[in-house]
Amino acid sequence: MSTDSKTVAFIIDQVASAGAMSARPMFGEYGLYCDGRMVAMVCDDRLFIKPTSGGREFARGVGEAPPYPGAKPCLLIEPDRWDDGDWLTELFRISACELPLPKPKAKAKRSPG
Repeated sequence: MSTDSKTVAFIIDQVASAGAMSARPMFGEYGLYCDGRMVAMVCDDRLFIKPTSGGREFARGVGEAPPYPGAKPCLLIEPDRWDDGDWLTELFRISACELPLPKPKAKAKRSPG
């Protein structure tokens, strides 16, 4: 089962004030980015936040589960928490601050000719 784009749009709208938010499709699912950092994934219409020490502290009591088979466990945010935009925004903000920026992609070498 893949994620409904309306689910992603709702979550992005809820956390819009966390920073520069974007969503990128990934294999029928979505990666959610805050200020250029991949902070969360939406898989099968479920929200998974990458675990950080600050995020775990802030979201005490939230369960963890892998977003897909073979993945490391992430914070699984239940849909009833999505309506609390202030709480969700703060979780995104805290988590984004602790995650590294992606490494720059290497430029493709051009062959002489």
